[in-house]
Amino acid sequence: MDISKFTRFIIFLALFVFIFSCLSSTEAYDPLDPNGNITIKWDIMQWTPDGYVAVVTIYNFQQYRHIQAPGWTLGWSWAKKEVIWSMVGGQATEQGDCSRFKGNIPHCCKKDPAIVDLLPGTPYNMQIANCCKGGVLNSLIQDPATASSSFQLSVGAAGTSNKTVRVPKNFTLKAPGPGYTCGIAKVVRSSKFASRDGRRTTQALMTWNVTCTYSQFLAQKTPSCCVSLSSFYNNTIVNCPTCACGCQNNIAQPGSCVEGDSPYFASAINRLDKTISAPIVQCTSHMCPIRVHWHVKLNYKEYWRTKITVTNFNYQMNYSQWNLVIQHPNFDNLTQIFSFNYNSLTPYGNINDTAMLWGIKYYNDLLIEAGPYGNVQSELLFKKDLSTFTFDKGWAFPRRVYFNGDNCVMPPPDAYPWLPNASIRTRSPMLLPIIVFLAAFWCLSFGYGR
Repeated sequence: MDISKFTRFIIFLALFVFIFSCLSSTEAYDPLDPNGNITIKWDIMQWTPDGYVAVVTIYNFQQYRHIQAPGWTLGWSWAKKEVIWSMVGGQATEQGDCSRFKGNIPHCCKKDPAIVDLLPGTPYNMQIANCCKGGVLNSLIQDPATASSSFQLSVGAAGTSNKTVRVPKNFTLKAPGPGYTCGIAKVVRSSKFASRDGRRTTQALMTWNVTCTYSQFLAQKTPSCCVSLSSFYNNTIVNCPTCACGCQNNIAQPGSCVEGDSPYFASAINRLDKTISAPIVQCTSHMCPIRVHWHVKLNYKEYWRTKITVTNFNYQMNYSQWNLVIQHPNFDNLTQIFSFNYNSLTPYGNINDTAMLWGIKYYNDLLIEAGPYGNVQSELLFKKDLSTFTFDKGWAFPRRVYFNGDNCVMPPPDAYPWLPNASIRTRSPMLLPIIVFLAAFWCLSFGYGR
């Protein structure tokens, strides 16, 4: 009997470990961008007396998730006692202890260097191609030309051949905070480079790749955005769920959120550090840095119209190159969009129900910090497909909304604005069982059940 209990316990424990490992391995999976990742390619271009010169390129293969200022930070751990003699197009944040060197002092002697991009306007003798963007990487759809970044480094105290070089370990990517998990570096086929005239091809001496994937759960403890809803056919405005992005008590903890008439307002604004990504939000019931509002505006004979408003409640940040990803079944019949850019996403093959929206350059691509001008808005015109179109049961509202690649908190479905003739059903969910009970009682009383 004891052996049987022990066996069941072992089986239960094995199942628990298996399920937990499966959940851990899939937490970075994004169903709307299943192949999205950031790939780091390390190309050794030439050997030196004590090491090599390499070009490192960071590629953003994510369709709608980007890295904005203050930019990326790339780190790793050396396999041996390597040092960085010099860098072009990037720099190490710390030099480390270089006391063992008597003559030339390396650029960085740390076992685990952290590398950042150089800023725009860097002198030309410190640049290489595709560098110096301040660490900003745009998403693949918004601007593929600026979705990668490169730097060059000269590595010493390393191997001088393919057999003696050791691949770095423990790669990390901050963008600028946590969220990305990087795999191990894998040696791959050497990269090839074509000359400008296309008549000659050269290749790297050695190449390895590192793949980094994003997880919203690792990026922040609470959600970063929420969705509110309204419609022309119902006076109800469905606000974001209460404490959708966490609750903070501004009375017990002054400064945890900011109110315009609060005595702490001026001090909170003055202490803002724009290099820190932690939000300082306006005091609201939802406490989210970003709110996306979807309003069903008009109904025509063959078309219907909706309005989208994105509001910034974060005093800490201007959102540059912002974007929305919205899932709705009528995007296959989108007729016109005003003042936003649009691109169709098809994560499920031929099903066209997901759209990416972003601002027009130099017009509304910057969502400024909380205040009277901290919002952007546009309207969408849809053509009706009479076989599927309806305003009933919340069909006109989005199924899923992302802001800058993070999933936004939606209101519960039973709170959606319903058509007036559906209000009895939504407000009296117990009405049907009561009617059934009364009907059964009436039948039994008058003998219809005999």
